[in-house]
Amino acid sequence: MDRVPILKLGDILIVSIQIDLQDMSVLALQEDLSEKVVETGARGVIIDISAVEIVDSFIGRMLATIAGISRMLDAETIVVGMRPAVAITLVELGLSLGGVRTALNLEKGVALLNQIEDAQRGKASR
Repeated sequence: MDRVPILKLGDILIVSIQIDLQDMSVLALQEDLSEKVVETGARGVIIDISAVEIVDSFIGRMLATIAGISRMLDAETIVVGMRPAVAITLVELGLSLGGVRTALNLEKGVALLNQIEDAQRGKASR
């Protein structure tokens, strides 16, 4: 089974999915990513799915689950690079990916994480 690499950039973990995801590799990613968030104290997780051609309902639910786990571990999750066909498929499957933020690309995903952190700092200082 191929494992999806998890890269660390400062306090952000970046997952670039370059393989066709099978159910077992998605479950392994979920476990690996949650361990890495705890190990590194990451404040954010960016999942780049620009190379993903097809997202089925299982993978869609797992993305939402990964976001929920990360949030419980005090890290925001942003999915970037979603192709229009993938977005259409998710809508047709009735998956809203609740709690998953999205951005067009990696650069915009990092900017969104910084914006979220700035907003949280602003609330904390009040």
